[in-house]
Amino acid sequence: MKTLKFLTLGLIMTMSVMSVSAQKWGNSPEDSVSCVTNTFLYREAFKNKQYVEAYEPWKECLDKCPGNNKNLYIRGVTILKSRYNATKDATERKAIVDELMKMYDLRIQYFGEAAEVTARKAYDMEQLLGNAALKEYYELYDEAMRLGADKLELAFVERYFDATVKYVTSGFADTTVIIDNYDMVSDALEGLASSETDSAKRAEIYGVIAHIENRFSPFASCDELVKIYSRKFAATPDDVTLLKKITTILRKKKCMDTELFFAATEKLHALEPTASTAYLMAQMCYQKKRFGEAAKYVSDALEGAEDKDKYNMYILQGLCYANASSYGAARAAYNKAADMEPSKGEPYRLIAQLYASGARAVSDGMGGRSAYWAAVDAARKSINVDDSPENVEAANNLIRSYSGHFPKQDEAFMLDLIDGNSFTVPGWIGVSTTVRTRK
Repeated sequence: MKTLKFLTLGLIMTMSVMSVSAQKWGNSPEDSVSCVTNTFLYREAFKNKQYVEAYEPWKECLDKCPGNNKNLYIRGVTILKSRYNATKDATERKAIVDELMKMYDLRIQYFGEAAEVTARKAYDMEQLLGNAALKEYYELYDEAMRLGADKLELAFVERYFDATVKYVTSGFADTTVIIDNYDMVSDALEGLASSETDSAKRAEIYGVIAHIENRFSPFASCDELVKIYSRKFAATPDDVTLLKKITTILRKKKCMDTELFFAATEKLHALEPTASTAYLMAQMCYQKKRFGEAAKYVSDALEGAEDKDKYNMYILQGLCYANASSYGAARAAYNKAADMEPSKGEPYRLIAQLYASGARAVSDGMGGRSAYWAAVDAARKSINVDDSPENVEAANNLIRSYSGHFPKQDEAFMLDLIDGNSFTVPGWIGVSTTVRTRK
């Protein structure tokens, strides 16, 4: 009796407070009164975990005032799942799941958040109906991802990929779906990780990435990827979206030495040229020892590249010219790389190697041995600008090697060359250096 008085008093108070804005609770005054009444009743029952008693007034609110409050839907999940667990009848359970799905649709209609709510629909369907609803819940996860992967909880992204694998291995689609969805999921997660400043959350993201990589691994061999995408490439070779997908996935899975990757990148560069595609073509042509083509692609890449990317491009350009025996052009490229990164010793080590490589072409009366003086100078300059242990070790190795090629004292003496004198290396090297001999 005391409880009844309390409920009655509370109901009267709630109705009096809301009477001014009651019209907002339904489409008519009668609906508004019903909504106020039933909102109070279902909230009280819910607060006391009397979910069975909460159902009828909650349902009345959902019917009469679905736009009243988001909590109507959050609590509704608990109420409907309680009803689901209270029965073992398969037909009743299916009807309750249908009701739950419709409730989620109403929530989207009135409160938005389509991606997140659709993912919750998928998750609840998966948990309640299991493999019997695999096709349906996979399609819901897929819809949620496409509505906004960046808006989803990590758990939903993880469940989506697990559902993808199960969907394919159950025979609903071929392996292409796993590969395409991996591409989408990994891009989304890597984007989240790169923008996350909290180390714990970033670690959580990388944990999900590791799980997805593990699930994807059996389907990710280069042979399998090439087999799948070769068919697609042959069918629509001018599809830029497909070309980007092929080059991205093959790069991620380290399948860049395949003919498909080369052909797709070459086609993509022809259809939609960018600095990055030109640089990629240069790298691949270099690996194939097509140095002239590689040098041309680097030049194209440099025209549209940002300064932060130009160092590596100039280094590759120098290597292309060096392998084509265009030593002067190679040195010019290395010097440009040095201008981009003045504190790096690599360009000067490469110039040292260039001088040593071109020694035989130097006519100095000593079999080109003066080139090694210039090579040692360049190696020492490398140490002067970059004292990192790795660079110092590499440069000192060059100095020791090239010093062993200095002319002997008697060779130099015959040419009136004395240790310490200045000397200009002839030919394309053309730099001033110092005479040094060995016994």
